[in-house]
Amino acid sequence: MLPVWLTDTFTPNLDRALHYTLQWGLEGVVLRTLGGPADRVPHINESQLKRRLAEYDLPVVAIDPGLFEGAAEARGAWMNDLALLDEALAFCGRIGCRCLIVGALPGEVAAAAEVLRHAGDKAAKKGCVLAVGNEVGSRATGAVAELLVEVGHPAVRACWRPADVYEAGESVAQGLNALTGHIELVLVRGDAQAMSAWPDLLRGLHATSFAGSLCLDLREAETATDGLRTATALIHAIREARRG
Repeated sequence: MLPVWLTDTFTPNLDRALHYTLQWGLEGVVLRTLGGPADRVPHINESQLKRRLAEYDLPVVAIDPGLFEGAAEARGAWMNDLALLDEALAFCGRIGCRCLIVGALPGEVAAAAEVLRHAGDKAAKKGCVLAVGNEVGSRATGAVAELLVEVGHPAVRACWRPADVYEAGESVAQGLNALTGHIELVLVRGDAQAMSAWPDLLRGLHATSFAGSLCLDLREAETATDGLRTATALIHAIREARRG
């Protein structure tokens, strides 16, 4: 399990983000926005990003370009997202990233599955995978699992958010069981409630032989010291889970 983090949950500044990645002992980054709120991947300063990644010798584990977040019935929106996906995949190829986090297209399952199957074909041709996220107000964990089965594409997997499972009143154990074999990365929050559940969560993931990325969401961190403390706790929790 690789400890990484979603950088704009603490800072939108690229240099600060990469500095903290190394300082906190994390091993990669997930990118969403860099710079201002409208500077979302792939529409960022790519040449600067590539230079800084080379200087810091850090990988981009995934990007979140904000695609497929509308309803499955909103044909115009998802058709536009399919067109934008080509640009995001090309960006991934240029920075050495293989995973794109996408929405779950809430609505009719068969319609959403058809769209994601087509998107999966595009991703597979570029050597990438799409990670579909569960989210409060969208598809719950079980619904995402059902969707992935319906899609049936090896390049369409899951970005699991256990904190959204708690908020939706779902069972984390049942959610993990439903998604076993489908999870590409796990987004974990650094607030006190979520952190208290990390030991059981990571033991459960380890028992399923999950070897993907654990992406830290630091929206609750107020200082760099908070970030260091939370990142260190995640790294220690991973080591404990590996020891069984």
